[in-house]
Amino acid sequence: MRRYVIIFILVILSTLLIHVWLVNVGLFPAEASSQAGPIDQLFRVHIWIISFLFSLIMVTLIYNLIAFRRRKGETGDGIYLTGNSTLEIVWTGIPLIAVLILAFFGAQTLGQIRLVDPSALQVKVTAGQWFWQYTYPEYGVASNELYLPVNRQVDLQMTSTDVIHSFWVPEFRVKQDIVPGQTTELRVTPTLIGQYKVRCAELCGLEHAYMEGMVEVVSQANFDTWIKEQQAAVPASPELRGELLASQYGCLNCHSTDGSDGTGPTWLRLFESMVPLADGSEVKADEEYLKTSIVNPSVQVVEGYPDIMPNFANTLDQTMVESLVAYIKTLK
Repeated sequence: MRRYVIIFILVILSTLLIHVWLVNVGLFPAEASSQAGPIDQLFRVHIWIISFLFSLIMVTLIYNLIAFRRRKGETGDGIYLTGNSTLEIVWTGIPLIAVLILAFFGAQTLGQIRLVDPSALQVKVTAGQWFWQYTYPEYGVASNELYLPVNRQVDLQMTSTDVIHSFWVPEFRVKQDIVPGQTTELRVTPTLIGQYKVRCAELCGLEHAYMEGMVEVVSQANFDTWIKEQQAAVPASPELRGELLASQYGCLNCHSTDGSDGTGPTWLRLFESMVPLADGSEVKADEEYLKTSIVNPSVQVVEGYPDIMPNFANTLDQTMVESLVAYIKTLK
């Protein structure tokens, strides 16, 4: 009985020390959203469980290695022990109950962070290799940086132009995969003014590690000012709007405008030229061809280039496509 008391005391002391260390080592960034609180509370419960289980296993193991080690002069076999059905039932039943309890609290937390505010600000998020693009339908502006008003829920409607990406701001805690051909939703309510980084949390290709963007949480007044600035900065002519869109949506990562080769055909002198296709035919690069190549590029693949261009049919509206075509027509 004395040994059990010693192990119990050592386990409690070890649990407290490990918990204090884990809490103070800086595992979590700042809580910057209303969703972060319930999630961190769940994390804190897990940290207590982790501290206890690690202590229970390691203290018992180390104590038994010391207390029951082979001492000098001992040559016989150790005591033969058989199984203990009661113990096996207990250490199976307790974890099962613990998992069910954690699942219940996890479901409650999920319900909390997914509460819908009808007055939420909607932002359309487009992810691609390797960029983030944000559109504010209510205001008719787009940006490479995500600006959000503090203490107002944001409804992020997200889609991918190519492969699976994942939207994650560590300070917001919540994370959501972005799947091509689908629209996934993430709701977050920023509560702390400041600058944060959005990261892609899904391996998405060669430059995955550099797929970062800025998130700026500002006051409602500063957000309104920023929106007005963005609206004033939208070019009047479709050609200039197309040039801006080409930069914002990563088109120039593959297509050059100076005739140099890239992973996609150059845009220089493309309009009204004859384009050889992978099937052996040729097509004139008129407006209809350019529009089709933007919204459904797999229909007419250019000879010598892989069929890897993203489909922008669900990302760009008709006006945006026409602006891109107008810009390509100027590259003579």
